[in-house]
Amino acid sequence: MYPKFVQELHKMQNILIIGGSGFIGTNLVDFYLHQEGYNILNLDSAPPRNPAHAAIWQKADLMDKAGIKAAITGFDPDFVFHMAARTDLDERKSISGYAANIDGVSHLISALRQCTRLKRVIFTSSMLVCSVGYIPKNDQDYCPPNLYGESKVQTEKIIRAAGELPFTWCIIRPTSIWGPWFGTPYRDFFDIVMQKKYVKIGGKVAVKTFGFVGNAVYQIRSLLHADSELVHTKTFYIGDHPPLNINEWADEIAHQLHIPLKQFPLAIFKTAAIAGDLLTKLGIPFPITSFRLKNMQTDNIIPQLKDTYQIAPAPPYSMQEGISITLSWLKKHQ
Repeated sequence: MYPKFVQELHKMQNILIIGGSGFIGTNLVDFYLHQEGYNILNLDSAPPRNPAHAAIWQKADLMDKAGIKAAITGFDPDFVFHMAARTDLDERKSISGYAANIDGVSHLISALRQCTRLKRVIFTSSMLVCSVGYIPKNDQDYCPPNLYGESKVQTEKIIRAAGELPFTWCIIRPTSIWGPWFGTPYRDFFDIVMQKKYVKIGGKVAVKTFGFVGNAVYQIRSLLHADSELVHTKTFYIGDHPPLNINEWADEIAHQLHIPLKQFPLAIFKTAAIAGDLLTKLGIPFPITSFRLKNMQTDNIIPQLKDTYQIAPAPPYSMQEGISITLSWLKKHQ
């Protein structure tokens, strides 16, 4: 006979968040830590961004096949969020630099097959399995713009090639997510506006699908608890509707900060971008390059977001509320 506290723990549902020290993972951990009936574990190679999460963090590396298997099967999860990945775009030489997104996923699936209580897994990919502005014809139509995007294509292919798995699963592709605990590039965007250094571009400015992280957590947990037939083997984008005009987004941030914003003609930005290209080649950082300028002018609207909204139809936060929450967090974590 097990002690009473062990029996009670077993009645709780075990939620495993792999990569819970990252941006979205931190917000997922925070949400479930405040819900009753869940036993939470964060497996991550890095310590938590939020020091309050230290007690439920266990160091683990997806590239350590035996170690990740022992950690996962030892916890015996009911539900798994796979958020861990190398997410920067800095690799230029070989896709092997993103081995955690490829071999790591194979190691993870091997471990998940051994879990006895597992009901559902949400695997995280990226919208960059397709270039900005490219609208895929279906879930397996890919057009990656860089090695990171290609590594996430491999992530999805490995999952789909795994055959029949003994649990329900789906894939999520986060869009441009922002909010508390974020980093580059949108933390930089907020910082520049707060420092009164942001200058709006005259002329055409991109309209993009962004997502406040509070709404992203709502969408992800809705997918976790939706009926199996609605989500199994499917792919869902994570983000907010309607898309945002970047200048309007900056205007609202500035409005809440009670500061003015300047606007310069597009020609000035083009000249600055050329200078930025030259400085970047010399190893000197510069805030604007031709690549960044093009990105700021290229629309990226995700029509497939409607599939997510069928599962999670009422995101809890408006853009204005998300900005207010983010600014409050930034003031505490400068």
